[in-house]
Amino acid sequence: MSGLPGASTCPGPGEASDLKFPLGAKFREPLTEARFQQLFGDAEQEPELLAEPRWSRLRRLWKRQARACSGPGPWPLLRARLPPLRWLPHYRWRAWLLGDAVAGVTVGIVHVPQGMAFALLTSVPPVFGLYTSFFPVLIYTLLGTGRHLSTGTFAVLSLMTGSAVERLVPEPPEGNLSGIEREQLDAQRVGAAAAMAFGSGALMLGMFALQLGVLATFLSEPVVKALTSGAALHVLVSQLPSLLGLPLPRQIGCFALFKTLAAVLTALPRSSPAELTVSALSLALLVPVKELNVRFRDRLPTPIPGEIVMVLLASVLCFTSSLDTRYNIQIVGLLPGGFPQPLLPNLAELPRILADSLPMALVTFAVSASLASIYADKYSYTIDSNQELFAHGVSNLISSLFSCFPNSATLATTSLLVDAGGNTQLAGLFSCMVVLSVLLWLGPFFYYLPKAVLACINISSMRQMFFQMRELPQLWRISRVDFAVWMVTWVAVVTLSVDLGLAVGVVFSMMTVVCRTQRVQGLALGLAEGTELYRPLRESHKLLQVPGLCILSYPTPLYFGTRGQFRRILEWHLGLGEGGKEAPKTDGPPDAVAEPVRVVVLDCSGVTFADAAGAREVVQLASRCRDAGIHLLLAQCNASVLGTLTQAGLLDRVTPEQLFVSVQDAAAYALERLELTGPKTCTVWV
Repeated sequence: MSGLPGASTCPGPGEASDLKFPLGAKFREPLTEARFQQLFGDAEQEPELLAEPRWSRLRRLWKRQARACSGPGPWPLLRARLPPLRWLPHYRWRAWLLGDAVAGVTVGIVHVPQGMAFALLTSVPPVFGLYTSFFPVLIYTLLGTGRHLSTGTFAVLSLMTGSAVERLVPEPPEGNLSGIEREQLDAQRVGAAAAMAFGSGALMLGMFALQLGVLATFLSEPVVKALTSGAALHVLVSQLPSLLGLPLPRQIGCFALFKTLAAVLTALPRSSPAELTVSALSLALLVPVKELNVRFRDRLPTPIPGEIVMVLLASVLCFTSSLDTRYNIQIVGLLPGGFPQPLLPNLAELPRILADSLPMALVTFAVSASLASIYADKYSYTIDSNQELFAHGVSNLISSLFSCFPNSATLATTSLLVDAGGNTQLAGLFSCMVVLSVLLWLGPFFYYLPKAVLACINISSMRQMFFQMRELPQLWRISRVDFAVWMVTWVAVVTLSVDLGLAVGVVFSMMTVVCRTQRVQGLALGLAEGTELYRPLRESHKLLQVPGLCILSYPTPLYFGTRGQFRRILEWHLGLGEGGKEAPKTDGPPDAVAEPVRVVVLDCSGVTFADAAGAREVVQLASRCRDAGIHLLLAQCNASVLGTLTQAGLLDRVTPEQLFVSVQDAAAYALERLELTGPKTCTVWV
């Protein structure tokens, strides 16, 4: 049943009142949608818009959008696409320049060893990691809107790219390649990685052209964090052969993590003691330095560059002790100076790598947009999600011409940039200067760098991703559904692969949303005594009710997936069973007597949208109520829902006087419709 409507005139002298009015209540006449439009809207245009054909409205909106797009001149468009034209004139040189310089140099120092390390993870020579740490950073500085975002090589993307490269360009099973054969294999792999960067950049530019920045919302926070945590475990396991000095082929496809573990355990007796010693010493230095940087970040003027210190120490040790010749330790070798010649990737490979480029594009945009949003909220500025699509799309597309592999914003260097005092995108220019100096002059100093040290840098850089698992207890307390999304995504990433795990996580998270819309129950409302508030009857037995009136709230979208549930809820409350009119159900006290419903008020405030199937269900409900002698009133329909219902033919079943702006107005009208004992005029509290 329902609550007594908060609508009546004040009782006259000597008259009894059935409810307690709020102190100082004022009254007005109930407002229908039509009356509201006459008083507060454009009464002449509104009916015309409701009756306008859908194709005509779409054409009118398209013309409006075309005029809006063609309106701005070239200068506003240039300012929108080149953010430095907006923020550089307002740059506070004295306050920000030193912080940007220190942060940029600090991040650049980390980019050098980390870029070479992630290049090995991508299955390309280390120098291409330096290229990927230079060109994308420079391009994002010119096009990006994230003031505190640091771009470059990212472990998750490097892992995904490396798996695809190993599948597209596998190493010959016989092994023992000559120097020329190794160069040819590396060139093919570099071309495949660059083609994937080109494909992901082209996809992001296509998404930008379609203004699909909203797609980032489909990668929820639990999905992104579970994806990065699971990928960190893949990175750890994939680096074990390099740590132990085992020349094992890289495992790809589903269950690659477990295949790698099995291969490492089988070949463990053949591990190199020298490589193992170098790895242990490197981790013994890198891990404590990482902890010191985290624990004393407020006291340190700038984070300790443990990676570059480790690289210099290992290079000097290997050179002075001849570890590469005496113990056969694998070293980086010669880094070519200068820049590679611009080369268009092999476009014939695009159809083969399209399936790999799509998840890379989604991961790039999701991680970058989420990181940019976090720091934008923290430092009170805004980012443009579609401009971010444009920036990362152009960054990947242009950098692929210089043999770079897919890139995005990175968790570790972004945090490092903020901790070091970075303020704007100008820090990226200082970072590029550091990498440029290595490419032009300092490359020979890394000749004797052991590859095992790069593997240790890969593992130590995963610290932040591993520690995301500490948030699971809090996530369990906040939302069990989000906890389930996190765990399902993580298990899928670990057991299957990164790209398949991403697909599983996205599908599962969207299914939880769909399932939650289908589990919502319609609520019968009652009036809280002495107020104008309507609350669910199950919450209290002190809610006022009136026989014959039912006020129902349906707090979920009405679409093809919920139309069946909507029909069952209405049949249950109104007694509209298939075998004829049944006794209506009540949510009130156990001793309440169910009486036939004469008026039903449907509160549509929770119906955010309705599709064709849902609209037809409401029209059928109106017909069934009319046949059963029940007066149907609709309250608080938003403009979109009301337009869909009108196009479905609702006004052929009900009159405009049955559409109200609020539940209170509909209930006040129902009081008069039920012809209860009391005042003849119906009014509403305001």
